[in-house]
Amino acid sequence: MVRLRETPDVFHAISDPTRRRILDLLGEGDRTVSEIARPFRISQPGVSQHLRVLRDANLVRQKRIGRFRRYRLHAPALREVYDWVGHYDRFWDEKLKTLGKYMEKDKP
Repeated sequence: MVRLRETPDVFHAISDPTRRRILDLLGEGDRTVSEIARPFRISQPGVSQHLRVLRDANLVRQKRIGRFRRYRLHAPALREVYDWVGHYDRFWDEKLKTLGKYMEKDKP
């Protein structure tokens, strides 16, 4: 039996490349759905579905202005991802140091 997520998952939300691109766009400034949909080859309702996933994960906030909704990035929700990736910094630091030593060793 497949169990559905009971709480929104930031990692699930950012797993989709379209949603990551939407976050990039919103990082540049607030936008309406039609402004967000413009660079994509998917319908406006398709973009709205992606926005729903991002809203449910608390990555995006919406504000109603007249008959339009403007969306904005809610970056603090990405802290969980930042912390998780940061856990692996020591791995990359060690690998880069090893590579640097190897490159220095082979210099004439």
